[in-house]
Amino acid sequence: MKMIMAVIRPERLQAVKDALESAGIGAMTITDVRGRGQQRGLTFSNRVGTIRVDEIEKTKIETVVEDSQEEAAIEAIKSGAKTGRMGDGRIFVIPVERSVRIRDEDPDSV
Repeated sequence: MKMIMAVIRPERLQAVKDALESAGIGAMTITDVRGRGQQRGLTFSNRVGTIRVDEIEKTKIETVVEDSQEEAAIEAIKSGAKTGRMGDGRIFVIPVERSVRIRDEDPDSV
């Protein structure tokens, strides 16, 4: 099993959820986060001066999939999240050794 974790633009969340659903992946955890990457934040200028915001609002999506679904999940996230501009996000793939459903203690269920 793999955990797919993606940090994306908040406005692309619905497109990513729809793409994952189309790929047969429905279970996910969604968290509002703040951070920065290569972008190093944003700079705004107005009559008063320049303001630098170095933590940008992002959305983190986490889902655990079978190994056979890894590429489909990555492609779905990329297709839903991509705008072609800096700050589109990042996808991380993490091995999952074990998963146990609390309700019925079913081991290794995704």
